[in-house]
Amino acid sequence: MSTASVKKQSPRLSDNQKKKLFKVPHTFVIILFIILFATLLTWFVPAGQFERIENALGIKVVNPESFEIIEQAPVNPLKIPMYILNGLIDSADLFFLILLSGGAFNVITSSGALQAAVGKVANKFSTKESIFIPLLTLLFGLICTTQGVNMFIGFAPVTVMIARAMGFDSIVGVAIILLGGAVGFSTGTLNPSTTIVAQKLADLPLYSGIEYRAFCFIVYMVITNIFLIKYAKSVRKNPELSPMYDLDQLDTSFNNRDLNSFGEMNSRNWLVMGTLVGTLAVIVYGGIKLDWGLVESSAAFLWLGVIAGIFAGFGPSKIAGCYVDGAKKMVSAAMIIGLARAVPGVLSTGKIIDTIVFGLGNVLASLPYFVQGIAMYIANNIINVFITSGSGQAAATMPIIIPISDMVGLTRQTSVLAYNFGDGFSNYILPTSTALMGILGAANIPYDRWMKFMWKMFLIWIVTGSVLVLIAQFINLGPM
Repeated sequence: MSTASVKKQSPRLSDNQKKKLFKVPHTFVIILFIILFATLLTWFVPAGQFERIENALGIKVVNPESFEIIEQAPVNPLKIPMYILNGLIDSADLFFLILLSGGAFNVITSSGALQAAVGKVANKFSTKESIFIPLLTLLFGLICTTQGVNMFIGFAPVTVMIARAMGFDSIVGVAIILLGGAVGFSTGTLNPSTTIVAQKLADLPLYSGIEYRAFCFIVYMVITNIFLIKYAKSVRKNPELSPMYDLDQLDTSFNNRDLNSFGEMNSRNWLVMGTLVGTLAVIVYGGIKLDWGLVESSAAFLWLGVIAGIFAGFGPSKIAGCYVDGAKKMVSAAMIIGLARAVPGVLSTGKIIDTIVFGLGNVLASLPYFVQGIAMYIANNIINVFITSGSGQAAATMPIIIPISDMVGLTRQTSVLAYNFGDGFSNYILPTSTALMGILGAANIPYDRWMKFMWKMFLIWIVTGSVLVLIAQFINLGPM
């Protein structure tokens, strides 16, 4: 038999078969690999530390002149389960928020009230996505100028249901929250846990530079909505383009549905939906005005499930059963957050976080002036991988970045802006981000499917941020 005939008889894989040869690991596996990599770094990256001192404002910061190499503290890989358990314990308040919100929303969806309301909303805006999407992203963006995006984990099922009913995919539903909230949080207009902490450490007047940060908010919001609306229209026209196409098809409740077939808004449904809207409004008000944390928000969701169940006409046992079933669906999302919390625990125990900050600071100081601002922005993105707390990142980096800024002639306000962007926007691609993984988990969207959509948006954000920081650098954004 000739070689040519052998070649002709060789089986050829179809495109679908080729895709099946590589299957993206489960989100748990991805995070476990990150934990293992962090553990490996503690064996090879020199351990180091800065001296922590209390500044005039009573905030503990690093002394940038005090860095020293210390005895290596490699993390034993056999102790990784302990770091995961500690991560679960440390995130207990967020863990229970996810479970309780899942239970409450399952009570509401079991009543049929949410489906009826979604049908009405989707019918009204079915051809007006260019109005509907920007309005919602702007709402979440404005709230997140002072709040963290993780407060909206419980909202994900609602926005996903509305998006699906309008003919979009579930990614559009969570993107409305995540992208809108990302712009509000990351531009740092009013954020007390990031901007205000950084400005205190930089000895800047509080809320100074707000005009330029508001301009950045508008720029980012416009660019983000253009991208999201274009994507939404494309997946409605060609649903198979969605990274969630096969998984969304498993939920047949939205397939070939007349938007008027979701049920009528009778008196019981109005009472249930009034309870939902009232509870969400109370949670937002409590977070903004009453300094509520996750515990208070969790309690609100507990009450939501009970009261909504009563209004729906459910008995105590049915309310309890719906609640448990809804909480079960959220266990995976809650577990992911505990896993993610293990990463900073490993790096902190291995005493390499200060080493990483010190190394990036030295690289930054050696670069030409015209790329200093952009490099500072990129450096903060890298640091955010290792220090997930916004205020913690400010306390670790500002005392180093500010002297460098003063030396090279970069304004401190520009440095704070670069920190805002770097600390914020990368949270929406990092699997260690509690806001991202909590909302994806609540919507049953695998991390790899989200990234198929998100990588383009993130690159656009990086370019936009680089341009805005460069402008701030050359206009000498002040004061100082």
